[in-house]
Amino acid sequence: MSSNSNPFTPYVPPKVWSPATPSGGAFASINRPIAGATHEQELPVGKHPLQLYSLGTPNGQKVTIMLEELLAAGHGGAEYDAWLIKIGEGAQFGSGFVDVNPNSKIPALVDRSGDTPVRVFESGSILVYLAEKFGAFLPQDIPARTETFNWLMWQMGSAPFVGGGFGHFFAYAPEKLEYPINRYAMETKRQLDVLDRLLAERRFVAGDDYTIADMAIWPWYGGLVLGELYGAGEFLSVHQYQQVRRWADEVLARPAVQRGRRVNSVRGAPEQQVPERHAASDLD
Repeated sequence: MSSNSNPFTPYVPPKVWSPATPSGGAFASINRPIAGATHEQELPVGKHPLQLYSLGTPNGQKVTIMLEELLAAGHGGAEYDAWLIKIGEGAQFGSGFVDVNPNSKIPALVDRSGDTPVRVFESGSILVYLAEKFGAFLPQDIPARTETFNWLMWQMGSAPFVGGGFGHFFAYAPEKLEYPINRYAMETKRQLDVLDRLLAERRFVAGDDYTIADMAIWPWYGGLVLGELYGAGEFLSVHQYQQVRRWADEVLARPAVQRGRRVNSVRGAPEQQVPERHAASDLD
């Protein structure tokens, strides 16, 4: 920690807030204080029952990993088309996407297997929907089911401090500010310690079985300890979390995880990028 007596620029809030123009940062061009569509744009529809509109971020990876795990387990009804939503270009504000997710965030899913299409948005909701639809990766007995939900909801509530907090100020903000980086680094390390203590006592997050809780948590916290998020592995001393690393390596070794994390990916090595997925052969 710096010895600066004043590690941040003082800010006196006005009586009425209004957005700065430009707001700065990596996502300034798509940030705005209102919801709704900015333009008319229908979503494409493929041939499979499930239509996914997403991007290969940690939140997007949760769902593509789940879909690939379902297919690997023999659930043919989980065949899907995965369409790329370029959030940096504002595609999530197209009218078709907003109809599926009024919150304009990826991932979003439409299930067209029945008479009436069902929209599903928020990654945790999609995982639960698919788990219940196919009867997989979610225990049926109440104690184990509840423990799975405990950790799924933990991820949903905790990861914004990692992404919107630490990740934003460490990697994406227009300038490095000591106070928010320290604040969110501390919280991120606390969360990693929560997982490390948990995984010292059990194989997977919710117990002996691999569940949607692992699928939700792995892209974020597995990504951190594997050094794949924000270039922050050394900064956060992720080598300290040996149990999280043991778990992260075991999950990464699953073929469906390796396939799912490539879907809708537009970063990294070219052979790892599969911007759209419409058939299993797209990943072969």
